Order: sequence, then structure tokens, then C-alpha cells
Amino acid sequence: MHQVIHLEGISLQRKNIIGLVELTLVARRPRLRIVKISCKQCKIYKVTINKTETEFSYYDPAIEITETEHPNNQYSLDQFAVHHRNAVLECDPDAGGGEIVIRIPPELSHIIDEGRRFTVEMEYSLEHPQSGMHFFVPDDPSGQERAHMFTTRHENSSRLWFPCIDSYSEVCTWDLEFKVEENLVAISCGDLVETVQDTGRMKTYHYFVSTPTAAPNIGLAVGPFEIYVDPNMHEVVHFCLPGLMNLLRWTSRFTHEIFEYYEDLLATRFPYSSFKTVYVHEASEEMTSYSSMCILDTNLLHTSAIIDQTYITRRFTALSLAEQFYSCYISMQHTSDAWLSKGISNYLCGLYLKKFFGNNEYRHWIHSELQEVIKFEQQYGGVILDPSLLDKSSTSGTTGIGNLCSNSNNSLQQAPRPSHVSAEGGDGDFYFSLVNPQTISPLYLKIMAKKAHLTIRMLEHRIGSQLLLQVLNKQLSLASIYISQTNESGNRIVSAQPINPNPPGTQSGQTAPGANPTSPMLISTASFTRAIFTVTGKDMTVFMDQWVRQGGHVRFHMSFIFNRKRNTVELELKQECLQQLGVRKYVGPLTVALQELDGTFKHVLQIEGTQAKADIVCHSKSRRQKKKKIPLCTGEEVDMDLSSMDADSPVLWIRLDPEMTLIRAVDTRQPDFQWQYQLRHERDVTAQVEAIGALEAYPNQQSRMALTDLIENEQAFYKVRCEACSCLTKIANLMVSSWTGPPAMLGIFRKLFGSFSCPQIVKQNDFSNLQHYFLLKTIPVAMASLRNVHGICPSEVHKFLIDLFKYNDNSRNRFSDNYYRAALVASLGNTVTPVVSLLQPGSDITAESLSSDTRIIMEEISRCLNLEKMLQCYKFTVTVECLKALRKLQKFGHLPNHVELFKDYACYGQFHDVRLSALDAIVDYTKTDGKLEDVEYLLDIIENDPNPRMRHDLSRLIVHCLSEKSADRRSKTKLPFHNKAIALRIWKKMNYDLAIDARLRCDLVDLYYTLFGTRKPVCLLDESQQHLADEITSRRKSPLTVREDVDFKPEVVEEVGEAELPNIVSAGVLSSKHESMASDNSAELPDALDSSLPTSFEPEMFRTEKEIEIESSEREVKAKFRSDTKSVESKDGEVEAGESSSHKKHSHHSHHHSKAKKKKEKKKKHKHKHKHKHSHEHKKKVKEETLSSASSGSNSPAQT
Repeated sequence: MHQVIHLEGISLQRKNIIGLVELTLVARRPRLRIVKISCKQCKIYKVTINKTETEFSYYDPAIEITETEHPNNQYSLDQFAVHHRNAVLECDPDAGGGEIVIRIPPELSHIIDEGRRFTVEMEYSLEHPQSGMHFFVPDDPSGQERAHMFTTRHENSSRLWFPCIDSYSEVCTWDLEFKVEENLVAISCGDLVETVQDTGRMKTYHYFVSTPTAAPNIGLAVGPFEIYVDPNMHEVVHFCLPGLMNLLRWTSRFTHEIFEYYEDLLATRFPYSSFKTVYVHEASEEMTSYSSMCILDTNLLHTSAIIDQTYITRRFTALSLAEQFYSCYISMQHTSDAWLSKGISNYLCGLYLKKFFGNNEYRHWIHSELQEVIKFEQQYGGVILDPSLLDKSSTSGTTGIGNLCSNSNNSLQQAPRPSHVSAEGGDGDFYFSLVNPQTISPLYLKIMAKKAHLTIRMLEHRIGSQLLLQVLNKQLSLASIYISQTNESGNRIVSAQPINPNPPGTQSGQTAPGANPTSPMLISTASFTRAIFTVTGKDMTVFMDQWVRQGGHVRFHMSFIFNRKRNTVELELKQECLQQLGVRKYVGPLTVALQELDGTFKHVLQIEGTQAKADIVCHSKSRRQKKKKIPLCTGEEVDMDLSSMDADSPVLWIRLDPEMTLIRAVDTRQPDFQWQYQLRHERDVTAQVEAIGALEAYPNQQSRMALTDLIENEQAFYKVRCEACSCLTKIANLMVSSWTGPPAMLGIFRKLFGSFSCPQIVKQNDFSNLQHYFLLKTIPVAMASLRNVHGICPSEVHKFLIDLFKYNDNSRNRFSDNYYRAALVASLGNTVTPVVSLLQPGSDITAESLSSDTRIIMEEISRCLNLEKMLQCYKFTVTVECLKALRKLQKFGHLPNHVELFKDYACYGQFHDVRLSALDAIVDYTKTDGKLEDVEYLLDIIENDPNPRMRHDLSRLIVHCLSEKSADRRSKTKLPFHNKAIALRIWKKMNYDLAIDARLRCDLVDLYYTLFGTRKPVCLLDESQQHLADEITSRRKSPLTVREDVDFKPEVVEEVGEAELPNIVSAGVLSSKHESMASDNSAELPDALDSSLPTSFEPEMFRTEKEIEIESSEREVKAKFRSDTKSVESKDGEVEAGESSSHKKHSHHSHHHSKAKKKKEKKKKHKHKHKHKHSHEHKKKVKEETLSSASSGSNSPAQT
């Protein structure tokens, strides 16, 4: 197949294009009468086949997911997911679908039957596109910003700007022609063949893509771009908008190094003869890769004075070049194989980062990705990389373009339903379908790319890095040979012999639906597994079934004891919580690393069940008096202070899976001194990060010293030192009553950054030492979270932070201090605590009513905010932090709770990060104190904002804000988001108005799920249903209910007697019988304290006698009525007339208590619940009745 795109009427001001496409096709089966082409939001004027005009029709089931007036419309995501999946699969090009249905004229049927080529031409136009192509037109044409346009992509979405077969498996060669104004430049894929100057001040750019590629990999950018040819590699050309050339030169100076590294690593040349990078405004993502071309956001550009952005920009650039090899050149066979292209490209990018940023940066990045994946799976469910087994739809018998090529699925076998597939509309544990990327949550796709990278690393550890690179090199070499043979034959149509997509004996899902597994241009899970077996001789089928076709991660609980007699470590591993969301069972080898006195020793255990025990023989024995250097895993020998460790044990610390060869969460139980040894002396950054997290549970002097030493250690990795600062803050807050000396980290800061003559004054900025630069930013932010015994920030810290603002001098520093100043503003925001108001209720907050510390904070934030308007810093980082700090002041009652200021900063035209920070404040305000108008304001931006990235980011922001836990105890149904009008608006938008923008549709599905769940929203129920739901919710949301599924029944005291004062017992002499009343951290009260005062708050201790009398009288009347009713209804005579009323009432009381309430009652002691006088004998009988009732579980009152 070959395709031609010719665009003539490209108008930036009118935001439209006029074009023609020409597809050269070959029918792979006779008697084909219908051809289906993918195309959306384009207006088709004319369709011809071999110059013969033919009929066509347009049908897109995604325009209306669920029918509006359908009687079964339940407004539930369970129903929506089914219809959404069916609508997308109906037009899926991999399944032979398409929105444009073209009928082949009868006079041309003989061409189809003979298997000859035929050409389909389509004339079309596109006006004001909603997605797929973005026009940036500034309001002021004479300003610095210039109008330009570029294509955007969310998975396979090229159909949004030209008719095509929008499938990754349909690769072909391309002719691209674009006619633009003579002052504009058109950049696209392939090689620039010629530039023709036309009449009428127009110019035509002609590109040819000789390397076969898929339609989703075709991109375009048109604008007044400036051109910069890479001086080190003339094949690489960079484009930027006017005024950004200096930034472009500095940002792209290292691009040739990435080229050389990848070519040496993969032992092959770059697959394309040229490469182009284009920097544009308002890009939908930071980076989007196309064949031999990459479109990036201008926010990635930076000068030599910017430090922080360098790491981010270099990573995106390295990833864009890696995707040229495994995403554009080697394409996925089916959308279910997307994990391979994403995983391999991220793996190659990681190897580059490992070489140029160091092993510590690489391992810390891997550890952070692992934690992100685990956190997502614990919250939402296991991520399935290859969901081909979930495709339960059968598309046999469909007709369309899928029948033309072997890459289409016409006889997809129905796969058996896996056990983990939901019976509702979603797949697995999710509320959306995983079969097609157009229905998957963007957050899920992001996490899937991270998990795919971790899975490729797992393969690397199993087969070896060199053999894995040989597998990748073989795939690239075969593709290069295939293209050379095709070019030599002169056949520009890339095709292959038709084969059965699911051969006999092959499971459905092993081969992508309808794809051609013999084509070396495509990669799939099955072909990748075969390639590994061919190169290494290792069969990885079981691995693919365990980690690729199934979701979830492993969770280990490890504990151990040392057996002194046998000199062994008795290790116990448990895989608990297997029923927890996202957790799965693991069977296979597992590495355990023991750091002993004589060195590091690794042991491989075989895990076969949920519980495993192993006796590991230690290689060294305990050393009581001897002093000797301890060898580490790196070969280094260090001196250790062994006074803290167990004298009988040679084990210093123990680690599970130190190389992160599994996607796992580990709960290691070892003493605090072993965590401290691990933090001080282990050289692996992941071990240090784990030790920092564990030491948060051990707030003592030894942990304080270990963290302090790590922060001061110049040999430690800078990110680990920064995390240690945050941990030391938490420990200091827990040790606030016993903390001695100055505030935490104050001495460290003055030692590192204080002036020699006066340590209280910070030195002039010098960021040449990058480790010190990041510590300089982190320590003030961490210190701002310190609290004294009153729960407020110490005044010494306040003064320290204000002095940093006062003495900040960047005049002799060659680097910018914008990120440092932003960190100082953030630290001021962290010092804010809830206000203790002295104002009268209803009075306004004025400048005079503010405390002195708050007034100083406000003055500094206002100064920074006003200064930023005159002297803008890079990416407005200071303004972003100022807005966050202002919102904190509002939340804690220091400022009036208004959002007009944030709405001004959220307007279109402000910088993207500034708008996002302002919108974050508005969302937070709306969640707690907002009204319906505020929610509508946010939805207006999601629906109508000109920037597509802002619509997406705001949707994700609302979902994140509503998902996180907060101190607000209000029910979700009480939030302003939970409104009938809002529910109907979101439902209407994601059902009927977003057929073009699939990413935003999935964003709103996530928002709908976060607000209302998978069932019909409560606000849309009938009055009777809503009343019942409110009644259930009120019972479950009772503040005294321990679990949501336990209905709380209040205690009924049915006998009124003389009030009995609570027993006053000293906390130091509590017997074991009353230990449950004391706190775990309680201590003996000082003797000087008045013993007549209560040691703790007792129930009803502050109630007056009159209140007790009134309530007791009411309860007595209710109890009498209840007992009379029960005596009438009783048929068995269980309650005798002569029984004492005291026993009867207490039996009735114990009968109505639930099991959860009994446990709570037992804990709080029955006698403290009643203010009555009972004889000792009576109390004993009541206790016996309660115990017998609880043990027997009988519903009848206990008999005495």
C-alpha cells in the first residue's frame, strides 16, 4: 500500500485545511465490494476509485455512546463501558472497521477479483478541528508570538486530520505535499525532495517517506519557524519559533551524543536518513514522536543558566530518539502490543540516562517508577500489559479494508474469559475497557508505560543485557533487510502473502488479531517471545503469561531471627493480602542479600507458596571484641561502630530483591539499628531510600544522628540527602518534647551555606556544586514543616527563612536562582498552620487582625508576586509557588476565602504552569467551600478552553484532588460536585460531545467515576430511592461506626439511678484489667499533679445533672414502651413476670448490641458507660450475662 497526502488550503487565521488523499490498495480476497476508511471530523466532498466516482457513507457509532431517550439509560459506567467498547471496536481499523464506507462500482469488480492494484482518491476539508490538529493563533498578530499549526496525537488518531487506515500494523510508503504561504515552513516526515515556488506568493514542500511507516506516525507542522542545522550532525535539523534561537542552540547541543550512543548500543544505524525536531506552543504533550520527526513543547527549551530543566529536557529528547527505533520504525502489530514499543523505548532511554547521569540517578528513577506502579495498582487494580485475552468480541464476517491486507482481523477467535475479567462493562478491576487505547484512562496508559519498562528490565535480568540487546538488534536488522529488498524490487507497496491470523494450535491472543507475524516491520508479544528463544534458547512463555498477560504486583512480608547455636538466619516470607486489589501470588526464585561482618552474601530462595521459611547459614560469626573493617557489596571496606548491634548476631542488615527484578512491594521487619546501619553504610541508593522510609517509625536519637550524618555526607547521592531532610523533619516533630539543641538542619545549613565570619548570614549564591544547590533548595522547605509543642512553626525558623529572602544575592552566580526563590516561597507556605482566631464570629479579616508572623509572610509573598510581574523568571516558578502559598493562607483562616484572584491568573493567555496552579487553588476551594457556580466555572474551562492540554490537565487535577484523602469529613454526596445538573452535564459531554477527542472523553469518564462510582449517581435517583440511599449512607457514615458495613446502634440506658462519678485512677497504676483505657504512649503522671483531677476524658463527664435526668427520663419511657410491646408479642414466655426490671433491661440492652459494638463496649468497660449505683453482686451477674450472650450468639435474653 502507498498513500499520497496533498494539502493546499492551509489557512492559519481561518484554522482550516483543504486536501486530497490517494490510497493505493490491493485486495487480498476476491469478491470484495466494500472498503472502509478511517476518518473523523473531516468533510468529504468526493470519492473516486480509479478515477470513477463512487458512493460512500459516513457512520461513527462513537458520536452517541448511549442513547439519550433510551428507557434503559441508567447513567452508570457499567452500562457506558459496554457501549463505549462496542462503539470503538466497530470502527477499529485493526478489526477491519472504519467510519467511511465506500462501495466499489460493479464495473471495477473485475480488478478486485483479479487481485490488481486500485486507487482510492478522496477530496476533503477540515475546519476548526477539535483534536488531532491544533492551530495556535495569538490575539495580537504584531506581538512576539506567531501563528502556527501542528498535529497532535493520542494513540492512533491520524484519522482526525486526513483519511487513512489508522492502524499501527498497516505500514506503507508516503508522498507528502503541502502548499503554504512563502513566509511559512512546512515540516513533515521523510526526506525533503523539493521546494517549489508557486505563483501567488505560495510555496509547495514535497516530502517522501521511503521507509514504510504507519499512518499514526505521520505528523505535520506549519509556521514561521527558524531553522538550525546541527553542527555535529548535518542530518539533524531543529526548528523553533522566532526569538527562541538562542535557547534552541543550547538545548540541542547534546543531541548528536544520543544518536551515537543508540547506534553503538544497538549496533545499527539510525533507521531514517534525516531527523527533525520542532518546538511549538501549546503542545498537547511535552513530546510526540513521528517517523523521522518529533514535535516538542517550547517549555522544554532553556538557557545555560537553568539547572533543573536540563534533566527533564534531556530525558524527553532521549526518549524521542529511542521511539524512532521502537515505535516508528518497528511498529506494534496490534494495540495490545503497545507495551513492547513503550517498554523498549523507555528501556533504551534509561540506559542512556544511566550512562550520562550515573547509576544512582538511574536506580533512583527505577525505584520511583516501581513505587508509582505499586501505588496505582493498590488503588485501582492490576495493570495488564497485553490485554489481548480480554478481547471477547468476534469480528468474523466483517468486510472492509481489513480484508485487503493480512494485517486485519477477520476471523478473530473468541478467547476464553479469564477469571480476573469483570462481569460488568469494564475489564479486569477497572470501569473501562482495556481492549482499545481509545477507551483506556490516560492515567492507566501512563502507568502502563512505566510498568512495561519495568517488565523489560525483568527480562534483562533473566536473559542478560547483552542477549537482550542482540534480540533488539536482530529485529532492527531484519527490518532493514526487508526494506532493502522491497526498494530493489521497485515495489513501493509494502505487502506480504496472506496468512491465517490464528493458525491451528495457536491460542487466540498469541498473535495479534489479523496481523502479519512474518513482517519484520511489526513486533508483537508472540514474535518477541520467539525472537528471545531464537537468540538465547530460553523459553519465556511462562514469564509472558505471568507478567504481561496478567496484572498485579507481588507483596512480601519478611521477618527473621538469628539462631545463635546454629549460626543461621531463620527467614520467614509471607505473601499476605492476596485478595487485596492489585496483589497477586508469586512462584519462582527470589534473591535475599545478607550484609554480614565478613561481607555481602546473596542467596536465591525458591518461593512455592504463600508462606516460605528458609534457614540461611551465615558466613561470619559474631565478633564481640575484635575490630575489623567491614567489606561492602561494592568491595569497599569501612569502619563501623558495632556497639548498637546484637553481640551474638553477625547480621548487619538484610534486603529482599535488591536488584528490583520483580514488580514487588516489600515489608521488611528488622530492628531500628539495622535500618540505621543500612542507611549509613549501604551504597545502593534504593537501600538508602528504603531505610529512610523505615526510620520514620523510629523517632529516637540514633535515627536523628543517622539522618544527620547522611545529610552531611558529601559522598551520598543528592536525592537521597534531600529525602533524608524530609524524614528528619518528621522525626523532629515526633521528638518535639525531647528534642535538644537548635531546630533540625539549622546547623547543617549554616555549616554548608553560612558566611565564614557570620554563619547566620547566607553566602552569595554559587550553584557550581549541584549537590549543594539541591540541598540549598530542600533544607528550607523541610525546616518550614517543623512544629513545636503547640503545633506551630518555631519563631527561630520563621526568622531564619525571612533572613534567606533578605540576604539572597545572585549577582555573581552564573546560574539562575528562580527555582531557589520558588523553594523559599514554598517554605513560607509550609510554615502556615491553622489560625487560632481572636475575632468575633462574622467579623472580617483585616491587615490589623493578622498575627505578626502571618503579616510578614503576606508582605514577602506580595513582594515576590509583584516583582514577578515586572521581572519574569523562567517558567514563572515564583508566581506558581506564591499562588500555592496564598491558598494555604486561605485554607487555614489567615485570609478571606475568595477565589477572584485565582480566576484572574487562570484566564487563557497566562503561562500554562501559572494557570494550572491557580486552577489547583480553585479546585481545592470548590471541594471545601465552593458552590455550584464554581463547579460550572471549572467545567466551562474543560469544555471550551482553546488549549487542549489545559483541558486535559484540569480534568486530571480535579480527579486527583477528589481522590486524595483530606481532613474534610463531609460525605461525597455533600460536595458541590455531587449535583444533578453536574452529573447530567458530565454524562452528556462524555456521551455525545467528545467523539473527536478520545483523551478528554476518557478524562471525563475518570471524573464521573471519581464522583459517582460505577452505578447510577444518588443525585439522579428517584425521591424514594434517594431517601433510602440517604438513610443507608447516614447509618454507614456515623462517626462512631468503625466499618462502613457495620450499622451502628446507639446504646440505650434504661434505668436511671444516682449518678456515679467516674473512678479516678492514676495512669501509672492501671491494672491489666484497665489497660485498654490508657494510651500506648501514656506515662505516669507527676506526683505534683492534683490527684483529684481525671487522668483522661470520660464519656459524659462534662454533662450537667439536669441533662442526664431529662435524657434518662426519655429513655425510660421508650424502654417501657418497648418492653410492653415485646411482652405482648412473646409466645414462649421467655421473660417472667417476677424477673427484676434491672436484669430485664440489661438483657434487652445486650440483646440489641451488634458484635462490633460488644467489642467496643468491652474495651471501654461497661461500668464506665452508666452513671448508676449497682451492687457488686449485680454487676457480676450482668457481666456473666453479657459474656454468655456473646459466646453463644443466642438471640434470646440470658436467663439467671
